[in-house]
Amino acid sequence: MAFGVLDQDPPPFFRQGASAFSKLIVFSAVAVFLMVADTRFQMLQPARAVLQAVLFPLQWLAQRPGLIAGEAENFIQKVQSADAVHTGLVEKLRQQSARAYQVEQLELENRRLRALLALRPTLAVSGKAAQVLYDAADPYTRKVVIDRGQAHDVKLGSPVVDEKGVLGQVTRVFLLSSEVTLITDRDHATPVLNVRTGARGVVYGDTSSHADAMELRFMAANADVEAGDLLTTSGVDGVYPTGLPVARVEKVDRQVNAVFAQIYCVPIALVSGAGHVLVLDTLTDDLPPRPEAPVSPPHTRSRR
Repeated sequence: MAFGVLDQDPPPFFRQGASAFSKLIVFSAVAVFLMVADTRFQMLQPARAVLQAVLFPLQWLAQRPGLIAGEAENFIQKVQSADAVHTGLVEKLRQQSARAYQVEQLELENRRLRALLALRPTLAVSGKAAQVLYDAADPYTRKVVIDRGQAHDVKLGSPVVDEKGVLGQVTRVFLLSSEVTLITDRDHATPVLNVRTGARGVVYGDTSSHADAMELRFMAANADVEAGDLLTTSGVDGVYPTGLPVARVEKVDRQVNAVFAQIYCVPIALVSGAGHVLVLDTLTDDLPPRPEAPVSPPHTRSRR
């Protein structure tokens, strides 16, 4: 047998239809025709819709295991997170209960000591709830407007607090609204007391370092002030009640040649995000009047 016979076409009885190359040409032409027809005339849109409707149950069944596994994982994470939050709240409630018991004991001792020493009882401060409407239009000040005014018996100089601490002071009163100057305003001063040392001072609003910052000024360079000290209202100004949280010391900068230390603080109240506040009544009505300054007699010349 010659080797050239192997390269010839098979006998006719092995042939089955058109050749593979012919099928490729035909099917390619049909595919191109269908793509052009679907792009220009949207001819296959009904068939695609029917096919999608038929395959949707299969797709839904195929996606269920993954979705169920994801939901189970999210449920387990939420349960673990809720359990951790519950544990933290229980521990915090236990601490608050112990602290409340100590506060009651201290209040009882305070009342007894004041009665023993015949001191005037502490002032009972009441207040009214208010909502922050918007920030003041002046970008160089830190003020907000609340929805309580003269019609709600809001007085000029009333302290304003939120759930965490001192927020500011009412500086302008309108009929149905009031303007509150925040403690971070550069022109606002708040007398404070260092809880750790008992030293008094005055904090001012200061935005030179960063937004919503404060500075404890006029403290000696060697004053006992450390980062983390809590500053509360001292009550000596007759505006704020005693013991309200104001700020916490963030940084103490002592320079060799400086007389006063630079003490930067951060407010405890939500000065940038307060929504609901409490307007306290002023203390000036309950405080005794200030003594009048003695009038010095006029200078007279002595006659010789």
